[in-house]
Amino acid sequence: MSETNFKIAVCYDFDGTLSPGNMQEYDFMKKLGISPKEFWQKSKELAEQKDMDDVLAYMYLMIKESQIRDIPFTRSDFQNYGRHVALFKGVETWFDRINTYGQQKGFEVEHYIISSGLKEMIEGTSIADAFHRIYASSFMYDANGVAQWPAMALNYTTKTQFLFRINKGCLDINDNAGINAFLPTESRPLPFRRMIYVGDGATDIPCMRLVQASGGYSAAVYRPEEPASHETAKSLIRDKRVNIIAPADYSEGSVMEFFLKTVIDKLAAEETLLRLQK
Repeated sequence: MSETNFKIAVCYDFDGTLSPGNMQEYDFMKKLGISPKEFWQKSKELAEQKDMDDVLAYMYLMIKESQIRDIPFTRSDFQNYGRHVALFKGVETWFDRINTYGQQKGFEVEHYIISSGLKEMIEGTSIADAFHRIYASSFMYDANGVAQWPAMALNYTTKTQFLFRINKGCLDINDNAGINAFLPTESRPLPFRRMIYVGDGATDIPCMRLVQASGGYSAAVYRPEEPASHETAKSLIRDKRVNIIAPADYSEGSVMEFFLKTVIDKLAAEETLLRLQK
């Protein structure tokens, strides 16, 4: 394949997948003077007591704790916090390397974030421009630019909606007519078989399974220095949720890079065979 005629979508979770830890723990909690352990325990208790979705619970708690301390936060605050979010080894050069390899094989590679974390913070990271779309939880802001209420909350099941949006080319989150309209599988602009999902834990399972069951590929990354992370990854491949598990290292020559390039090679061969059959 000498020309770029097809697209590949690589979809990523964020926290624990491209970045260690939870993004809210970097500057937001430090500014409020609350420990991650205390915040997440309060969030868990709130969700249990009020029968709340876990994501809505943590977003509500962020607003409540900031109001108690009279420390309002704005969109620009979150974007500034995002500049300090750590990334795993190799992430900052990963996208250019994968894009270049895809082009060599005749593919345009599109990268997407599908995360329960905060869109505004991801937008502040050094890699924000690498993504075709960032689908993540976000806040609604008042006239003064202060976060007022959750505008979008992505949990482990609602994340799958965005895989279908990518599959059908209905990328606008307000395009409900398009996402619900019938579109034959063969007419969809980005078939699941040219989709790769990368995550790290149980909340990624619905996306992993959907992509894999639909002919695509899923990978789970883990932190080798954390036994619990490795055990989670091993359970995912043991239960056939993913095609591969790999250390959370995206540098040149890493297992993850070898996996993505191998998938691209396979897709290139398949597209060549399909062309020959026409």
